[in-house]
Amino acid sequence: MDSAKPASQNKRKFRYLAWLLIPIFLVLVWVSVDLLYFLRTPASSDPVEVIVEVPIGTSLPALTVMLEEKGVVRNAAKFRWLARLKGAANHIKAGEYQLSTGLRPIELLDKLVRGEIILHQVTFPEGYTIKQMAQLLAAQNLAKADLFIAATTDADFVHQLGIQASSLEGYLFPDTYRFARGLPAESIVRSMVTRFGEYFGPAQEDQARQLGYTRHQVVILASVVEKETAVAAERPLIAGVFMNRLRRRIRLQSDPTVIYGIKDFDGNLTRVHLNTDSPYNTYTRQGLPAGPICNPGAASIEAALNPTPTPYLYFVAKKDGTHHFSATLAEHNAAVLRHQKRRKKY
Repeated sequence: MDSAKPASQNKRKFRYLAWLLIPIFLVLVWVSVDLLYFLRTPASSDPVEVIVEVPIGTSLPALTVMLEEKGVVRNAAKFRWLARLKGAANHIKAGEYQLSTGLRPIELLDKLVRGEIILHQVTFPEGYTIKQMAQLLAAQNLAKADLFIAATTDADFVHQLGIQASSLEGYLFPDTYRFARGLPAESIVRSMVTRFGEYFGPAQEDQARQLGYTRHQVVILASVVEKETAVAAERPLIAGVFMNRLRRRIRLQSDPTVIYGIKDFDGNLTRVHLNTDSPYNTYTRQGLPAGPICNPGAASIEAALNPTPTPYLYFVAKKDGTHHFSATLAEHNAAVLRHQKRRKKY
């Protein structure tokens, strides 16, 4: 009788434990199936594209709630669990994403970890100034104009980039770029200066030295050439004219340099402007202007480094956008009367 009692008690304990474990097992099975279904199933069977911006410093809970609100994931809590299980919670990149509601959670997480953010294309025309570039970036919502201008005129930052000047005017290479929204202005600027370095490297610096000029002086000259003509074939010839004037200590008398030195220029260049002295007025001052007057492209840089040997000292614009070149002042004055019948260009 005594031995039968413990056996009966053990039987009851086993039955009790079984009744306790079965629901737990069933719950675990249900949770596993539910999670497996979550991992394998997109948020929507009818996929749509959704733009999601993940600000810098966004916490995982805030991100998952945002993704659920955007309809990209079905359940924020489950996506948090997935991110933590995969050790990805601290590896999600900030930025602007184009996501699909047709992505499975694991695919979505991989995109966020890889940082597959949207890159927006922006093209800076040759001859744009810092101010114009800032306005273009602001118009495309890629950077605030004031922050971009501040970065390009921060002396310490300019020097960190290896440019010995007071600003980066002339060193922001005009080209087509692809930038993400939310990038610091300094990152955009750094990319543009790096691109400039690809076109003006050690070989070009040697060329500048052979001409008797520094890199900065060549960039200044290239910026003036850029503003003086849009005709590519004329650029080396115009550079040659300016070189001749510099060698002979004749003032460059370039309208674009004067315009650059006028605050809030209204488009009407007057005699008063030409007679008002400034560091950029090449009518009142000899030599190159105080600094670059725009950001020249590769062709203008190449022209400044390889000016065409020429006897010309003057040029005047013709109605078709090209220029008439002259070797003497008498020839030039006649050309002005013929082509413009206005005040002479120089």
